[in-house]
Amino acid sequence: MMIIAICIIAILLLAWLVFGGRMNGHMWSGDHMSGGPMHQNTPIATGIVIPNLSAIERKGERLFNENCAVCHGENGAGNEGAGPPLVHKIYEPNHHADMAFQLAAKNGVRAHHWPFGDMPPVSDVTENDVTDITAYIRALQRANGIN
Repeated sequence: MMIIAICIIAILLLAWLVFGGRMNGHMWSGDHMSGGPMHQNTPIATGIVIPNLSAIERKGERLFNENCAVCHGENGAGNEGAGPPLVHKIYEPNHHADMAFQLAAKNGVRAHHWPFGDMPPVSDVTENDVTDITAYIRALQRANGIN
Protein backbone atom coordinates (compact mmCIF):
# COMPACT_ATOMS: atom_id res chain seq x y z
CA MET A 1 0.00 0.00 0.00
CA MET A 2 2.87 2.36 0.86
CA ILE A 3 4.58 1.62 -2.47
CA ILE A 4 1.41 2.51 -4.37
CA ALA A 5 1.15 5.81 -2.48
CA ILE A 6 4.79 6.60 -3.21
CA CYS A 7 4.31 5.80 -6.89
CA ILE A 8 1.30 8.09 -7.13
CA ILE A 9 3.15 10.91 -5.43
CA ALA A 10 6.16 10.52 -7.67
CA ILE A 11 4.02 10.54 -10.77
CA LEU A 12 2.28 13.71 -9.66
CA LEU A 13 5.53 15.45 -8.91
CA LEU A 14 6.88 14.77 -12.38
CA ALA A 15 3.66 15.88 -14.00
CA TRP A 16 4.09 19.28 -12.42
CA LEU A 17 7.70 19.51 -13.49
CA VAL A 18 7.19 18.87 -17.16
CA PHE A 19 3.59 18.98 -18.37
CA GLY A 20 2.48 21.69 -16.02
CA GLY A 21 5.59 23.74 -16.37
CA ARG A 22 8.14 25.36 -18.54
CA MET A 23 11.26 23.85 -20.00
CA ASN A 24 13.90 26.03 -21.61
CA GLY A 25 11.56 29.04 -21.51
CA HIS A 26 8.65 27.28 -23.19
CA MET A 27 5.47 25.64 -22.07
CA TRP A 28 5.34 21.86 -22.37
CA SER A 29 2.40 20.21 -24.01
CA GLY A 30 2.53 16.45 -24.12
CA ASP A 31 5.97 15.36 -25.30
CA HIS A 32 6.81 18.56 -27.18
CA MET A 33 7.05 22.27 -26.57
CA SER A 34 4.21 24.45 -27.72
CA GLY A 35 6.37 27.51 -28.11
CA GLY A 36 5.24 30.34 -25.82
CA PRO A 37 6.37 31.44 -22.39
CA MET A 38 4.06 30.15 -19.71
CA HIS A 39 4.68 32.38 -16.72
CA GLN A 40 6.71 35.23 -15.29
CA ASN A 41 8.91 33.26 -12.86
CA THR A 42 6.78 34.31 -9.89
CA PRO A 43 7.56 32.18 -6.83
CA ILE A 44 4.65 30.60 -5.00
CA ALA A 45 6.41 30.10 -1.65
CA THR A 46 8.15 33.12 -0.14
CA GLY A 47 10.62 33.65 2.68
CA ILE A 48 12.44 30.36 2.10
CA VAL A 49 15.39 29.86 4.45
CA ILE A 50 18.51 28.71 2.60
CA PRO A 51 20.67 26.35 4.71
CA ASN A 52 24.38 25.66 4.58
CA LEU A 53 24.65 22.74 2.16
CA SER A 54 26.86 19.67 2.18
CA ALA A 55 28.84 18.80 -0.96
CA ILE A 56 26.14 16.36 -2.11
CA GLU A 57 23.39 18.91 -1.43
CA ARG A 58 25.32 21.54 -3.43
CA LYS A 59 25.58 19.07 -6.31
CA GLY A 60 21.83 18.48 -5.97
CA GLU A 61 21.26 22.23 -6.04
CA ARG A 62 23.20 22.52 -9.31
CA LEU A 63 21.26 19.62 -10.83
CA PHE A 64 17.97 21.07 -9.55
CA ASN A 65 18.78 24.43 -11.13
CA GLU A 66 19.62 22.75 -14.45
CA ASN A 67 16.63 20.38 -14.59
CA CYS A 68 13.87 21.39 -12.19
CA ALA A 69 13.96 25.10 -11.30
CA VAL A 70 12.33 26.23 -14.53
CA CYS A 71 9.08 24.73 -13.20
CA HIS A 72 9.64 24.30 -9.46
CA GLY A 73 11.29 27.69 -9.06
CA GLU A 74 14.50 28.91 -7.51
CA ASN A 75 15.15 27.10 -4.22
CA GLY A 76 12.06 24.95 -4.77
CA ALA A 77 9.72 27.90 -4.23
CA GLY A 78 7.45 26.91 -7.12
CA ASN A 79 6.66 28.97 -10.18
CA GLU A 80 3.23 30.50 -10.80
CA GLY A 81 1.67 28.85 -13.82
CA ALA A 82 4.49 26.32 -14.13
CA GLY A 83 5.05 24.04 -11.13
CA PRO A 84 4.40 23.67 -7.42
CA PRO A 85 6.78 24.54 -4.61
CA LEU A 86 8.71 21.54 -3.28
CA VAL A 87 9.41 23.43 -0.07
CA HIS A 88 5.85 22.77 1.05
CA LYS A 89 4.28 20.50 3.65
CA ILE A 90 2.69 18.40 0.87
CA TYR A 91 6.17 17.12 0.00
CA GLU A 92 7.27 16.28 3.54
CA PRO A 93 9.13 12.95 3.71
CA ASN A 94 6.34 11.00 5.40
CA HIS A 95 3.88 12.02 2.67
CA HIS A 96 6.22 12.00 -0.35
CA ALA A 97 9.10 9.66 0.39
CA ASP A 98 12.40 10.00 -1.48
CA MET A 99 11.35 7.20 -3.83
CA ALA A 100 8.47 9.42 -5.00
CA PHE A 101 11.01 11.79 -6.56
CA GLN A 102 12.73 8.87 -8.30
CA LEU A 103 9.45 7.58 -9.69
CA ALA A 104 8.32 11.04 -10.74
CA ALA A 105 11.50 11.65 -12.72
CA LYS A 106 11.40 8.21 -14.30
CA ASN A 107 7.69 7.79 -15.03
CA GLY A 108 6.07 11.21 -14.88
CA VAL A 109 3.17 12.19 -12.61
CA ARG A 110 -0.53 12.81 -13.09
CA ALA A 111 -1.70 16.07 -11.54
CA HIS A 112 -3.45 15.67 -8.20
CA HIS A 113 -2.45 18.20 -5.50
CA TRP A 114 -2.01 21.27 -7.68
CA PRO A 115 -3.54 22.73 -10.88
CA PHE A 116 -0.36 22.60 -12.98
CA GLY A 117 -1.26 19.68 -15.20
CA ASP A 118 0.54 16.37 -15.64
CA MET A 119 4.31 16.08 -15.50
CA PRO A 120 6.05 13.87 -18.05
CA PRO A 121 9.17 11.83 -17.29
CA VAL A 122 12.45 13.73 -17.08
CA SER A 123 14.78 11.63 -19.19
CA ASP A 124 17.84 13.86 -18.78
CA VAL A 125 18.39 12.95 -15.13
CA THR A 126 19.82 9.70 -13.78
CA GLU A 127 18.78 7.92 -10.59
CA ASN A 128 21.95 9.28 -8.95
CA ASP A 129 21.05 12.80 -10.11
CA VAL A 130 17.59 12.47 -8.57
CA THR A 131 19.14 11.20 -5.33
CA ASP A 132 21.32 14.33 -5.17
CA ILE A 133 18.40 16.61 -6.12
CA THR A 134 16.29 14.99 -3.41
CA ALA A 135 19.08 15.57 -0.84
CA TYR A 136 19.01 19.27 -1.79
CA ILE A 137 15.21 19.49 -1.55
CA ARG A 138 15.22 17.71 1.83
CA ALA A 139 17.88 20.15 3.14
CA LEU A 140 15.69 23.08 2.07
CA GLN A 141 12.64 21.46 3.65
CA ARG A 142 14.40 20.82 6.99
CA ALA A 143 15.67 24.43 7.08
CA ASN A 144 12.08 25.55 6.63
CA GLY A 145 10.52 23.31 9.28
CA ILE A 146 9.31 20.57 6.94
CA ASN A 147 10.42 17.25 8.37
